[in-house]
Amino acid sequence: MKILAIDTSCDETAVAITEGRRIISNAIYSQIVIHKKWGGVVPNLAKRAHEEHIDLVIEEAVSKCKKRTSSFSLKDIDAFAVTYGPGLGMALGVGINKARELSFKYQKPFVGVNHMAGHIYSSFVQNSAGNPKREISFPYLALLISGGHTELVIFKDHDEFEVIGETLDDAAGEALDKAAKMMGLGYPGGAVIEKLAKKGRVDFHTFPRPMKRSGDLNFSFSGLKTSLFYYYRELPEKEKTNQLYDLAASYQEAVFDTVIFKLDKAMYKTGITSLVVGGGVGVNEYLRGKIRALVKKHDGTVYFPARKYLYGDNAAMIGVAAYFKAKKNLYIKNPQELEREPRLRLSE
Repeated sequence: MKILAIDTSCDETAVAITEGRRIISNAIYSQIVIHKKWGGVVPNLAKRAHEEHIDLVIEEAVSKCKKRTSSFSLKDIDAFAVTYGPGLGMALGVGINKARELSFKYQKPFVGVNHMAGHIYSSFVQNSAGNPKREISFPYLALLISGGHTELVIFKDHDEFEVIGETLDDAAGEALDKAAKMMGLGYPGGAVIEKLAKKGRVDFHTFPRPMKRSGDLNFSFSGLKTSLFYYYRELPEKEKTNQLYDLAASYQEAVFDTVIFKLDKAMYKTGITSLVVGGGVGVNEYLRGKIRALVKKHDGTVYFPARKYLYGDNAAMIGVAAYFKAKKNLYIKNPQELEREPRLRLSE
């Protein structure tokens, strides 16, 4: 089954053509340059950029597909899929409208996909040759860690999820981005923090580890961010420069130590030691090392996305998630009924 999938949940205009779990073609237009000067994503600018580029990105995805099969056209697509939430409302609407338009034009089935489900499936996305050959054997524990979300989810079966822990305020990626902005390091900040942290000392300053005594699996990062704010504000200007690497290392350590603590607890609590990781923060090499060490302690297994772009927002993961929904006949019978849901939860 060939699926053309669209994701415009935030600041990436993404289109992919997939067949089963395999990527046939993938195209992404990034808006980082547009939002960089604002220090974060501006919704109305994101919407405008999506509208300006979505047709071009679709053309790029189709063109890449034609290089593999010269006779390919959109008439060969078996279904159209789109992210309908969570995300920026205005941005989501652009993708939904375009996917709906294509579904009507070509009279093909229509699939709505939860963006976070896409991130869970990102670890099972294969290249055109069918690699990596990862069998799907339920259940899995999923760690979703990005700029907008930090969640622990039991992946019970295709399109069956149970959220067992989530952030009560800022997400882990947001905490890193805001810290970078606070220290004048630019946007997006997570990658800058990671680079600086490699040269710093993780034990330089002991920032709080929020929610460690909560008894549940939820996260909170706003207090950690506030702790950095007050510490950084009191530093003399010279020390702000001198301590930059160490501050980045010790702050990043506090964020990731909190995540690992809750993940460890989730593995003990559920007894599930097969883990999948999705979301943009997962690209951080230091975090992946800590996760691997934890999984080894539990004698478990962990899958990360096989390609760097699969960590961030992309349409390939949406196409794969849509394929498994299609196999269960979970189509949207009337595409006009699909509404954008910015606060959509995985359990809904």
